[in-house]
Amino acid sequence: MPEIPPEDSLIVYPSAFPIKVMGAQVEGFEAAIVAVAKQFDPGFDASRVERRPSKGGNYLGLTITVTATSREQLDELYRTLSSHPMVKVVL
Repeated sequence: MPEIPPEDSLIVYPSAFPIKVMGAQVEGFEAAIVAVAKQFDPGFDASRVERRPSKGGNYLGLTITVTATSREQLDELYRTLSSHPMVKVVL
């Protein structure tokens, strides 16, 4: 992927960046997502995770807000979340 010059980026770093993660509502899902977030943002505040269970209660949507420091950090975070076995969708 070609490098995007900072002046062409739509994101100003560092910044608070929300990411939506959806998966089955099972034991350990939220803890697993928080652990991934902390890998990429050591100052991540787990108390600010927003939870939205599905109408039927089978799925859980989480919004995590990380401090984005670079495009590379965000790309790797998305790849890590997307490949996690408990995750269905990352937005």
